[in-house]
Amino acid sequence: MTRYWSHWSRKQKFVACIPLFLVGGALFVALGGFAVKLLWNAVLPPLFGWPQVGFWQALGLLVLSRILFGGLAHGGGGGRSHGGRRLAAHWARMSPEERERFRQALGDRGLDPATGEPSGGEPSVR
Repeated sequence: MTRYWSHWSRKQKFVACIPLFLVGGALFVALGGFAVKLLWNAVLPPLFGWPQVGFWQALGLLVLSRILFGGLAHGGGGGRSHGGRRLAAHWARMSPEERERFRQALGDRGLDPATGEPSGGEPSVR
Protein backbone atom coordinates (compact mmCIF):
# COMPACT_ATOMS: atom_id res chain seq x y z
CA MET A 1 0.00 0.00 0.00
CA THR A 2 2.86 2.40 0.69
CA ARG A 3 4.12 1.98 -2.88
CA TYR A 4 0.81 3.28 -4.19
CA TRP A 5 1.09 6.53 -2.21
CA SER A 6 4.86 6.94 -2.42
CA HIS A 7 4.96 8.75 -5.77
CA TRP A 8 2.11 11.13 -4.92
CA SER A 9 2.83 14.66 -3.76
CA ARG A 10 1.44 15.97 -0.50
CA LYS A 11 -1.18 18.01 -2.40
CA GLN A 12 -2.32 14.96 -4.38
CA LYS A 13 -2.70 12.92 -1.19
CA PHE A 14 -4.72 15.73 0.39
CA VAL A 15 -7.04 16.02 -2.62
CA ALA A 16 -7.48 12.24 -2.70
CA CYS A 17 -8.53 12.21 0.96
CA ILE A 18 -11.19 14.94 0.62
CA PRO A 19 -13.98 12.51 -0.42
CA LEU A 20 -13.09 10.25 2.51
CA PHE A 21 -13.36 13.16 4.94
CA LEU A 22 -16.69 14.26 3.43
CA VAL A 23 -18.18 10.76 3.62
CA GLY A 24 -16.79 10.25 7.13
CA GLY A 25 -18.20 13.59 8.29
CA ALA A 26 -21.61 12.82 6.80
CA LEU A 27 -21.66 9.41 8.50
CA PHE A 28 -20.65 11.00 11.82
CA VAL A 29 -23.48 13.55 11.59
CA ALA A 30 -25.98 10.88 10.52
CA LEU A 31 -25.02 8.61 13.42
CA GLY A 32 -25.37 11.55 15.82
CA GLY A 33 -28.83 12.33 14.46
CA PHE A 34 -29.95 8.72 14.74
CA ALA A 35 -28.55 8.46 18.27
CA VAL A 36 -30.48 11.57 19.38
CA LYS A 37 -33.62 10.28 17.66
CA LEU A 38 -33.38 6.88 19.33
CA LEU A 39 -32.63 8.32 22.77
CA TRP A 40 -35.37 10.95 22.54
CA ASN A 41 -37.99 8.48 21.32
CA ALA A 42 -37.01 5.85 23.89
CA VAL A 43 -36.95 8.14 26.93
CA LEU A 44 -39.01 11.31 26.64
CA PRO A 45 -42.38 10.17 25.19
CA PRO A 46 -42.90 7.45 27.84
CA LEU A 47 -41.73 9.67 30.71
CA PHE A 48 -43.29 13.02 29.85
CA GLY A 49 -45.71 12.29 27.03
CA TRP A 50 -43.76 14.43 24.58
CA PRO A 51 -44.11 13.61 20.87
CA GLN A 52 -41.63 11.43 19.06
CA VAL A 53 -39.17 13.13 16.71
CA GLY A 54 -37.93 12.25 13.25
CA PHE A 55 -34.35 12.22 11.99
CA TRP A 56 -34.31 15.86 10.84
CA GLN A 57 -35.85 17.09 14.07
CA ALA A 58 -33.26 15.10 16.02
CA LEU A 59 -30.49 16.58 13.89
CA GLY A 60 -31.93 20.04 14.60
CA LEU A 61 -31.91 19.28 18.34
CA LEU A 62 -28.29 18.16 18.06
CA VAL A 63 -27.30 21.39 16.30
CA LEU A 64 -29.30 23.50 18.76
CA SER A 65 -27.69 21.83 21.76
CA ARG A 66 -24.26 22.34 20.21
CA ILE A 67 -24.98 26.05 19.77
CA LEU A 68 -26.46 26.50 23.26
CA PHE A 69 -24.12 24.32 25.30
CA GLY A 70 -21.01 23.70 23.21
CA GLY A 71 -20.50 27.02 21.49
CA LEU A 72 -19.80 27.45 17.81
CA ALA A 73 -16.03 27.09 18.01
CA HIS A 74 -14.47 24.01 16.43
CA GLY A 75 -13.34 21.36 18.94
CA GLY A 76 -15.96 22.01 21.59
CA GLY A 77 -14.07 23.49 24.39
CA GLY A 78 -10.70 21.88 24.14
CA GLY A 79 -8.96 25.19 24.72
CA ARG A 80 -9.13 27.70 27.51
CA SER A 81 -12.26 29.64 28.19
CA HIS A 82 -12.38 33.39 27.58
CA GLY A 83 -11.92 34.01 31.31
CA GLY A 84 -9.00 31.57 31.45
CA ARG A 85 -7.22 33.38 28.62
CA ARG A 86 -7.79 36.72 30.36
CA LEU A 87 -6.42 35.35 33.62
CA ALA A 88 -3.37 33.90 31.84
CA ALA A 89 -2.72 37.26 30.16
CA HIS A 90 -3.11 39.07 33.49
CA TRP A 91 -0.76 36.58 35.18
CA ALA A 92 1.85 37.16 32.48
CA ARG A 93 1.76 40.93 33.17
CA MET A 94 2.19 40.47 36.94
CA SER A 95 5.53 41.04 38.59
CA PRO A 96 7.00 38.22 40.71
CA GLU A 97 6.04 40.14 43.86
CA GLU A 98 2.43 40.48 42.70
CA ARG A 99 2.30 36.77 41.86
CA GLU A 100 3.56 35.89 45.33
CA ARG A 101 0.93 38.15 46.96
CA PHE A 102 -1.73 36.44 44.83
CA ARG A 103 -0.52 32.99 45.88
CA GLN A 104 -0.53 34.12 49.52
CA ALA A 105 -4.09 35.41 49.17
CA LEU A 106 -5.15 32.02 47.78
CA GLY A 107 -3.51 30.28 50.72
CA ASP A 108 -5.28 32.63 53.14
CA ARG A 109 -8.60 31.59 51.63
CA GLY A 110 -7.93 27.87 52.08
CA LEU A 111 -6.90 27.20 48.49
CA ASP A 112 -3.75 25.43 47.36
CA PRO A 113 -1.57 28.15 45.79
CA ALA A 114 -0.22 25.74 43.17
CA THR A 115 -3.57 24.58 41.79
CA GLY A 116 -6.24 26.92 43.14
CA GLU A 117 -8.14 23.91 44.48
CA PRO A 118 -9.32 23.61 48.10
CA SER A 119 -6.43 22.57 50.30
CA GLY A 120 -8.51 20.89 52.98
CA GLY A 121 -7.51 23.39 55.65
CA GLU A 122 -9.81 25.87 57.29
CA PRO A 123 -10.09 29.10 55.31
CA SER A 124 -9.60 32.31 57.19
CA VAL A 125 -12.70 34.44 57.67
CA ARG A 126 -12.52 38.01 56.45
